[in-house]
Amino acid sequence: MNPVVVAVAITGSVPRKKDNPAVPILPSEQIESTQQAFEVGATLAHIHVRNDDETPSSDPERFALVQQGIRKHCPGMIVQFSTGGRGRDPSARGSSLYLKPDMASLSTGSVNFPTIVYENSAALVDTLASGMKTNGIRPEIEIFDLSHLHGARRLIEAGLMDARPHVQFVMGVKNAMPADEHVLDILLGELRRLIPQATWTAAGIGRHQAEVMDWALARGADAVRTGLEDNIRVDKTRLAASNAELVTIAAEAVTRHGRRVATAAEARSLLGLVG
Repeated sequence: MNPVVVAVAITGSVPRKKDNPAVPILPSEQIESTQQAFEVGATLAHIHVRNDDETPSSDPERFALVQQGIRKHCPGMIVQFSTGGRGRDPSARGSSLYLKPDMASLSTGSVNFPTIVYENSAALVDTLASGMKTNGIRPEIEIFDLSHLHGARRLIEAGLMDARPHVQFVMGVKNAMPADEHVLDILLGELRRLIPQATWTAAGIGRHQAEVMDWALARGADAVRTGLEDNIRVDKTRLAASNAELVTIAAEAVTRHGRRVATAAEARSLLGLVG
């Protein structure tokens, strides 16, 4: 059975404790929540940090604390920092790359979000990609629109990243790319044409999480993504108790599709990481 990397996006920029008390905010909470998720199968942690008032932060000290805790308590787990922009000064979005996480997210173009424009100018994208290359960080390319695949190809052609990035299709964000199975097929076709060596996954936001995961697994995805950043509920009637509960549900989906959850070592190999 082919292994599947289970990524857990533990916090994000948007959900607050008033939405779900399980959302981890403080570095200590993030480390504990990640360890719980690791113990039930997650091998990649996607990290945002927050200020004490729950607003988004770019504070390198907070990123460092979370990274140190994960490396101590979750041996081999892939640490991926977000360079996402909601609520963060663009000039600070790459300020923690010097800490050399295993991976970092990289959006290659701008897109409409529910209440804002998520702005990623070509100059900012190049700066972030260059910072990742300098620090030996593998990028995860966040695809919110078909044109963003072409943006990723441009980075490869410019020598700012290699030809085997990890690519994530983000589906179900209001005003952006819909959670539509046919759209996923179009995106996959273009990915295979433009960046044939890429590994890939797809993330469904909110109520779309489970169905997008199933679509991805049915198409042989290298990874799936879950976590409280994307979805705070198990169903309409119940909030998720933890990131670990969402990871358990994802692991069950992997098994249902005749695959198995990757170990930390397998996850690193699949995504082109060493050590």
